[in-house]
Amino acid sequence: MLDLFDKINASTVFIKSQWSKTPKAGIILGTGLGPLVEQIKIDVTIDYGDIPNFLKSTATSHRGRLVCGELNGLPIMAMEGRHHLYEGYALKDITLPVRVMKALGADLLVVSNACGGMNPYFRCGDIMLIEDHINLLGDNPLIGINDDRLGPRFPDMCEPYCQELVNRALEVARTNNIVAHKGVFVAVAGPNLETRAEYRFLRAIGADVVGMSTVPEVIVAVHSGMRAVGFSVITDMCLADALKPANVEEIIATANEAAPKLTKLVMGVLAGEQ
Repeated sequence: MLDLFDKINASTVFIKSQWSKTPKAGIILGTGLGPLVEQIKIDVTIDYGDIPNFLKSTATSHRGRLVCGELNGLPIMAMEGRHHLYEGYALKDITLPVRVMKALGADLLVVSNACGGMNPYFRCGDIMLIEDHINLLGDNPLIGINDDRLGPRFPDMCEPYCQELVNRALEVARTNNIVAHKGVFVAVAGPNLETRAEYRFLRAIGADVVGMSTVPEVIVAVHSGMRAVGFSVITDMCLADALKPANVEEIIATANEAAPKLTKLVMGVLAGEQ
C-alpha cells in the first residue's frame, strides 16, 4: 500500500502529464458555487476518477472534476466539488488534493462552502469571510505518524486564515457593495443537520456559521505552508428559537444566487496576487 507521500507524487505526476503550468492557487468550490468556473480560461478538465488516488464525489451538486487554467491572469487549479467526512472517506484522503496543489506549486488555497447562519445579524445570501474555525468533526487529517517532508509535527494555528487576504476580500466587498462579514466557522461531521440544542451550543462556544467541510483542507494547507482564505455563503438561517425545516433545493438555489458575488470577491483576492 502506498504511503501518503507516494500517493501525492502519483497524483502530481499524472496531472503534470495533462497540464504543464505551475498553479499559483488552488480553489475548492463548495455547494452551488460551481459558476466561478465560467470565469476560468480553461486549459484542461480532468475527472476525479481519472486521477490516481483522488476520491469520487458523491455530494449533491458536486460535479467531481479538476479544472486547470487561468483566472484573473493567474494559473490556478479548481476542484468542482469536494469530499466530506460524512461520505465515509478518511480525512487524509479527503485532503490529498490540497497536498497535490502544494506539490504542483500552489502557495494559496481558496476555499468556499455553503453554511448555516447562527449569528442573528447575518442573512441568507450573505457572505462571511472565515477568520477562524472550530473543529468538531471528531477527527483531524494530521493524526498519525508525521511525514516531515509534508510539514511539521505540530503546526501553529494562530492564524489559519491569512488576515491580509481576509482584509483584501472585505475591501473588494465594500467597493462592490457586497454584504460580507467576518466570523467563525464550526465544522461538524453531518450529514444530518443540527438540533435546536446543538445550534444553541455551537453559538454559545463562539461560532457564527456551521458547515460540514473546509476545516480539514485548511488544517492541511497550514501544515504544508500554504496561505488560506475561506468564504462561507449563508444559505439558511439556523436560529434555535426560530428554526424551520431545511430545504436542500432552496439551499443550493441560495448558493447559486450568491455565486456572482463570490466570484467578484475571489477574483479581487487573486488580483492582489499579480
